[in-house]
Amino acid sequence: MSTLTLIRHGQASFFAPNYDQLSALGERQMQLLGEYWARRRLCFDEVYTGPRARQRRSAELAVAACRRAGVACPEPMLLEDLDEYDLKGLTRVLAPELCRQNPAFAQVVKRHLRSEEEERMANFQAMFEPLLHFWQSGKAGELEMESWTAFRARVQRGIRQLQERGGNGRRVAFFTSGGFIGSAVMLALSAPDRAALELHWRLRNGSLTEFAFTRDRFTLDSFNTVPHLDDPGLLTHR
Repeated sequence: MSTLTLIRHGQASFFAPNYDQLSALGERQMQLLGEYWARRRLCFDEVYTGPRARQRRSAELAVAACRRAGVACPEPMLLEDLDEYDLKGLTRVLAPELCRQNPAFAQVVKRHLRSEEEERMANFQAMFEPLLHFWQSGKAGELEMESWTAFRARVQRGIRQLQERGGNGRRVAFFTSGGFIGSAVMLALSAPDRAALELHWRLRNGSLTEFAFTRDRFTLDSFNTVPHLDDPGLLTHR
């Protein structure tokens, strides 16, 4: 059997002009991950990262910290299939469509846009959950963005390509995002589509989700663990 570890990127810059960069806390989370791997003498055969800046920077920091502690770690390789779902498409294409179809949702969006800082996160969640469920339902019709079925197929393709490369006893790391990880767990468990969304809300930044795999099997071993983040102040979901 081989092992695949999915790493959710460190905390990004939520509500900042450029979300797609790690916060200072997110960088610390990734440095601690690399140090943890070094203490455990965990040696990866392959490391892959998605294309987003937050994913690539997470891989870079973890690998560098591991190497500084004296444990070899491969250079991260770019794998486009590890990208997150189409966030810009959701907010700029799908959200206006749902507003047109659902006046109640349009009011939720207005409330979010007018939020004071202390209410912003709760109002974002109230807006984003129904938006993702709408995306997953397929009721939006043909829009110029990645559909749920296309995203799910992309996650499955990324995993299948890994399995088909063969070999036994490989240890592989994927630096990716919550949507990909929730969907991978859903696929491993043969769970309903909605489970992918419910799981991905719970993922902590920098968390580890592990699978055992062969060419023909893909089995969940652990979900959303953070053994490298022993200070509660380091635990974040956004």
